[in-house]
Amino acid sequence: MRLSDCAEVFARIAPAGHYAAVRLGFFSPEEELNTFDPDWIDHYTINGLALHDPLMRWVYSGSGARRWSMLPVPDPMHVLEAYAAFGMPYGAVVCVTADEARPRRTFGYFARPDRELTDAELADLETTLRALHFGDAAEETGLTRAQADALRLLSRGMRLKQIAFALGISESAVKARLKSAVARMDARTPAQAASLAAEKGWLK
Repeated sequence: MRLSDCAEVFARIAPAGHYAAVRLGFFSPEEELNTFDPDWIDHYTINGLALHDPLMRWVYSGSGARRWSMLPVPDPMHVLEAYAAFGMPYGAVVCVTADEARPRRTFGYFARPDRELTDAELADLETTLRALHFGDAAEETGLTRAQADALRLLSRGMRLKQIAFALGISESAVKARLKSAVARMDARTPAQAASLAAEKGWLK
């Protein structure tokens, strides 16, 4: 999967624009896509906002998906107010962290002019970025990394609240992952999907 394959999903969820970067290295990502308004890009660049952007700071300290309004990162230069002034008062930042298999980060900023992103939309964005980050992992297993993570914890006897806490997401986002995993596994329940995936060795 490439970023161009995700354009429709990103545009639907983030109609005010988005920026996504796949496997960020020392200086640059392997692939990036920027649909923000050119006026905002110029303002952001000329004023050096990347150095003060709480979204970027969170990318290097967190993982998962967060609404901009819920970021636990200070914003002394009022960068988020600048986003809002350019028609982007709502948004989310999503980050898939590096691991041994993929020692880089994949992340994105996604903006809306009208409302907060829903839990289901956050889950969709994280699932999509994970698929981008881990390449063909989803094709090898039949599950996205996000779906496998949720099923793995479910198979250990965890409840929804415990899974949500362990993954750093909401309970509704966990439900969305399990629902999509059930459909992908052609199962009747999340428990059955977890059992089938475990039999195939997909939850290791």
